[in-house]
Amino acid sequence: MKPSSTDLSSSLLGSLLGTAVGDALGLPAEGMSKARIASRWSGIRHSLVFGKGMLSDDTEHTLMVASAVLRRRDDPTAFQRALGWKLRWWLLALPAGVGLSTAKAIVRLWIGFPATRSGVKSAGNGAAMRSAILGVMFREDEAKRREFVLAACRLTHTDPRAEESAILVAEAAALAASKSSESKALAILRTLVVSEEMQMRFAKLEAALAAGLSVPEYASDIGCGHGVSGFAPNTVAVALFAWLRHRGQFESAVSWVIECGGDTDTAAAITGGICGAEVGEAGIPSAWIDGICDWPRSVSYIRLLAEALATEAKQAPTLFWPMIPLRNLCFLVIVFMHGFRRLLPPY
Repeated sequence: MKPSSTDLSSSLLGSLLGTAVGDALGLPAEGMSKARIASRWSGIRHSLVFGKGMLSDDTEHTLMVASAVLRRRDDPTAFQRALGWKLRWWLLALPAGVGLSTAKAIVRLWIGFPATRSGVKSAGNGAAMRSAILGVMFREDEAKRREFVLAACRLTHTDPRAEESAILVAEAAALAASKSSESKALAILRTLVVSEEMQMRFAKLEAALAAGLSVPEYASDIGCGHGVSGFAPNTVAVALFAWLRHRGQFESAVSWVIECGGDTDTAAAITGGICGAEVGEAGIPSAWIDGICDWPRSVSYIRLLAEALATEAKQAPTLFWPMIPLRNLCFLVIVFMHGFRRLLPPY
C-alpha cells in the first residue's frame, strides 16, 4: 500500500523536529566523556541556558537542505547550487560552530570554486548530519534519494566514507518513514556498506542487536567507549544502532546516544532525524520540543518548513535573516558561559 500524504507530512515534521530536539539536547554535553555526563546529569533534559535548549549547525544545515530542495526538488545539480549559496550566507553570518572541513569548503565556494568542486576530502560528520530529511523527502525514489544525498554531501565532503555515511543516514530515514521491519532494514542497509571501517561497525551492529547490547555497550565495542568521535562511520553506526535497538522509542534512542558522550549534538541530531521520521511529532516528548528556545530558526519555522515540503510548495517560509548575526553572537556568548559553567563542580 502506498503511504498517504498524511504519513509523509508526519514523517517530514517528525524528522525535522527530531533533528532539532536531538541537537538541542546533545549540545550542552558536546565534547564530554560518558563518565563525566553521568556525573553531572541524572536524566537528559534541556540545560544550555535556564533550562532551555538552542540549535546548532546540525539543525541549521538540515533546514537549509530542506529549503533548497523545496526550490529544486527535481534537479540535483540545481539543488546543489542552491544549497551552496545557502551555505555561503550561513558562514558569512558567523555561526558559533562550524566544522573545519565544512568551513574550508564554503571558503572555496566564496573564492569561485563551483559547487561540483568545492568539497574537501574529509570523513567528518558534516554531510551525514543533514541527510535524514532527504531520505524522508525521497523515500519512494531510491535513485533520486541517492542523487540528492551525494549532491549535498560533495559540496563539503568528498571522502567516500562521508558519502557512505550520508547515504546510510538517508536510507535509514526512508526505512523509518516507511516503518520497514528490522530484517528488511538490515538487509537494505547491509548492501550500502562499502568501506572497511563501516563493514566492521555494521557486523558488530548486527551482533550487538542479536545479543541485546545497550547503545553505550555497542559504542564501546567499536572503540567509542569514552565518547562518539566526529568520524562519520562512528557517529552513523551508533545512530543506526540506537534507532534499531529502540524502534519507536524516540526518548530512549536519543537519551542513550547522548549518554555515550563525545560529539553528542551531532550523534543525537542524526538519531533524532531518523527516529522522528518513524514516530512523528506525537512520538517526541512535548517537553523536549517546547524546551527549544531559538529564533529566527524556531520550532514555528520548522513547522512551516515541514508543511511546505509536504504540500510541494516552491518557496520556503520567510526567515528573518537580518537577525541571524545577532542571534549567533548571543548564541556564542551563551555557549561560552555554558563552557565556563562546566568547569565548576557538578550541580
